[in-house]
Amino acid sequence: MADSKQESKTPKANVAFKDQVSNLLQNQSTLLVITLVVLGAFFQWGSEGIFLDLGTLGTVLQDWGSYILLAVAETLVVITGGIDLSVGSIVSLSSVAGGYVLVNVMHADPALSGDAANGYVLIATITAVAVGAFVGLINALLINYLKIVPFIATLATMGAAAGVAVILAGGFPIQGPNNYGLGTNIKIGDGQLPFSIAVLIVGVVTVIVGLFLHKSRFGLYTYALGSNAFATRGAGISVTGQITKVYILSGALSGLAGAYAYVRLGSGSPSNGMGMELYAIAATVIGGASLMGGVGRIVGVALGTLVLFTVQSGLLMMKVVTVDPQLKQVIVAILIAAAVAVQTLRKSNRK
Repeated sequence: MADSKQESKTPKANVAFKDQVSNLLQNQSTLLVITLVVLGAFFQWGSEGIFLDLGTLGTVLQDWGSYILLAVAETLVVITGGIDLSVGSIVSLSSVAGGYVLVNVMHADPALSGDAANGYVLIATITAVAVGAFVGLINALLINYLKIVPFIATLATMGAAAGVAVILAGGFPIQGPNNYGLGTNIKIGDGQLPFSIAVLIVGVVTVIVGLFLHKSRFGLYTYALGSNAFATRGAGISVTGQITKVYILSGALSGLAGAYAYVRLGSGSPSNGMGMELYAIAATVIGGASLMGGVGRIVGVALGTLVLFTVQSGLLMMKVVTVDPQLKQVIVAILIAAAVAVQTLRKSNRK
């Protein structure tokens, strides 16, 4: 009798375990962590043991800092069911605007560096964020009042912002005051951490935005808008106001990414944000956000951005097989297609 009871419990335990494993694998963040571990092991082998050193990790995190703000900005918009193609051009325009204000308005000496330049870097950052928020407001006005679909509205501002950046810079980078120490890895005694103060600040901003999205009324309304705009309006939520807030925040984060580019490169250039919108969209989709709206989490997007740049850095360091660096655009496109395919398969399985 006892044996029969034991046998009846065993299959149930196995089923429960399988369900737990299945649920775990359905979690996007878990899959991305597993992917990062597998990629790390593969590229460590392919680079003949040099991929997992601190120098490479620092490079990946520096690239991550350049794009995570744009990926977060894009995620906010994608959750509403929209898209923002202007994020890359905002990086160019905001970094140029920051440098322009310092050099041509304040007449600051471009040779000024170190801690003495921190005040100027702060002014450049404020300028960049303000410019980004302004472009985001224009996007919202085009969508809300001229009833232009987000793809076309942001495509228009993408071209306009890129053009204004070239005009403002005169076609050349604007070299302004800068504290290059903000972009170099932090030193603790004789050791060195694999990230800089600038990357640390970007990480803190990402966490704050994530908490704001997942724990506030703003986030609740954002998800509701992407899930069902008609029901959201029926619940008394201002769809126009929510879209305006989301696009302004997206623009401000893109402007902050422009300030990051200024600090990292030491100048504001019209080419600073060239092509970055593709990587922002890729990181957003790889991170689990649905282009149909209503789905997306900041943790997944942060991990998706890491996956993206782990792949790129790893391919450049491959020694077992030589990979053409020009293939990175193709690889990004493949990653986008694969991520969307996984989302589609999941929806089919749930049905």
